[in-house]
Order: sequence, then C-alpha cells, then structure tokens
Amino acid sequence: MDNVGFLALALAVLGGVIGFESRFARTDRRLARVERKLDLIMEHLDLREEYPRMDEVAALLREGKKIHAIKVYRDITGADLKEAKDAVDRLG
Repeated sequence: MDNVGFLALALAVLGGVIGFESRFARTDRRLARVERKLDLIMEHLDLREEYPRMDEVAALLREGKKIHAIKVYRDITGADLKEAKDAVDRLG
C-alpha cells in the first residue's frame, strides 16, 4: 500500500510541475508577443530606445574587444547572447 501512495504522490507532483511549466511557457509566449507589438509601435512612431552606456560598447569595439563589448551590451540591455552578438555585429 505504501508503494501505491508513493506512486500517487509522485504522479501528483509530476502533474503539478508539468502544469507550472505549461503556464510559464504560455506566459513567455504572451510576453514575447507584447514585446513585438511594442517594438512595432516604437518603430511606427520613429522612437529609439536609448541606453546610456552604448558609447562604452562602441569604444570596446574600436579597441577590438568584441567579446567584452557583447558582455557590456548584455549588461546594459538584458539581451540574450545571440541578440547581443547580432546587435554588436551591426554596430561594428
């Protein structure tokens, strides 16, 4: 009987974890959709997001410190690695 109770508890926990992961994934998709819409609105209004330390990123690029520039860009913007690398490539 203990094995059945343990199995039921394990299945309940597993079901709860799967439910939370599903909710997080759905929330991430909704957030990404909202960010895309905001980007489109800003583009339509010809607005640019200003970051105060972008001159530091440009200076690092001029010095040939691309990896450090990517790290600083990520710190400034919160971008993931691919986004930061692509943005720094566009700057350089």
